[in-house]
Amino acid sequence: MASLNPVRGTHDLLPEARRRHRHVEDTARAVAARYGFAEIATPIFEFTEVFARTLGDTSDVVTKEMYTFEDKGGERITLRPENTASVVRAFLSNGLQQQLPLKYFYNGPMFRYERPQKGRQRQFHQVGVELLGVAQPQGDVEVIATGAQILDQLGIAGDVELEINSLGDTASRDAYREKLVAYFEGHLSALSEESRERLTRNPLRILDSKDEGDRALVAEAPLMTDSLNADSRVFFDTVLEGLETAGVPYRLNPRLVRGLDYYCHTAFEFTTTTLGAQGAVIAGGRYDGLVQQMGGPPTPGVGWAAGIERLAMMAGDPPPPPRPIAVIPVGAEAQTAALGLAQRLRRAGFAVDMAYSGNMGKRMKRANRIEARAAVILGTDELARSAATLRDMDTGEQSEVPLTAIEDRLASFT
Repeated sequence: MASLNPVRGTHDLLPEARRRHRHVEDTARAVAARYGFAEIATPIFEFTEVFARTLGDTSDVVTKEMYTFEDKGGERITLRPENTASVVRAFLSNGLQQQLPLKYFYNGPMFRYERPQKGRQRQFHQVGVELLGVAQPQGDVEVIATGAQILDQLGIAGDVELEINSLGDTASRDAYREKLVAYFEGHLSALSEESRERLTRNPLRILDSKDEGDRALVAEAPLMTDSLNADSRVFFDTVLEGLETAGVPYRLNPRLVRGLDYYCHTAFEFTTTTLGAQGAVIAGGRYDGLVQQMGGPPTPGVGWAAGIERLAMMAGDPPPPPRPIAVIPVGAEAQTAALGLAQRLRRAGFAVDMAYSGNMGKRMKRANRIEARAAVILGTDELARSAATLRDMDTGEQSEVPLTAIEDRLASFT
């Protein structure tokens, strides 16, 4: 039955897949903590205005991709398509303006209605960091360095390249917008209908167009870097110098932009060629205008988000979990004693599996199937001697061990 299948664009994370995801999450969390980022969790749905107001009415996310619905109270609710707006909403809702600067790490599912493809689903997962309250370029460097360190810890830094560009300050962007409008007005007939509409509302969005005709025009469009004023150039040069000091290699990409008005100065992406067309694994930038756009005081911000699915595909299998100890009772009389022993070993820190039924042969097969490191066999005779038979599952060697010494003997198997 179709109703018993997952919804298109979603998938179950069975134990092995979940283990790969958790490896990415745990690695990112540990590295972010080293850089001083504290973990935050926001609801997976927000009032629609949180995203419509920040992402803009003309963005593809708002017009085509958001999962929006009316709840039973008549409120317009949206499953979060990204988390930066949610983090800023949390910052404002909780009155944290007097605690700046603030450094946040997050992890969780996001939702966008788009065509599912490799590494991109309708329910996908991200880790990310946000730094609020730091206007200096050193903040950009630290945020980028955090991402680079995570990639290094995952063992994939060699497969990824940092691309970076400057969007300049407001004056630089205004000057660039004028050049861009003049250029595209000279090629109006060649623009797609969607881009013609964007030309009057937000011409920078044309630079992100997927239309092939638009992309050909974009390739010859003026560059943002040619419109940077002196202050913006100094800011960007300081970021680049900081990356060099931090040992983070980069490549300048003058075509890398962000179409939203609250973005400024640094825009960056860590990209790879190992995943086909979907090349960005981490994307971010500075968004000094976002807090104000959401109704708060002017507050600088910079951050990034990374797709867990893509990072997990690149990182491959993490180190295997500890192999369990199998506790195997032989006979009904041993069941209760085996249960008590299993609990005792778990409290001592061992991973323990206990088969609940079947004869000795079936229980040993299960121990082999779960790749148990050792088996503790409890039978009537052993219990009478307050002992157990300990079997090395790799060599087959076994010996009788007093129950009081089980923990010490098992320590050599971990």
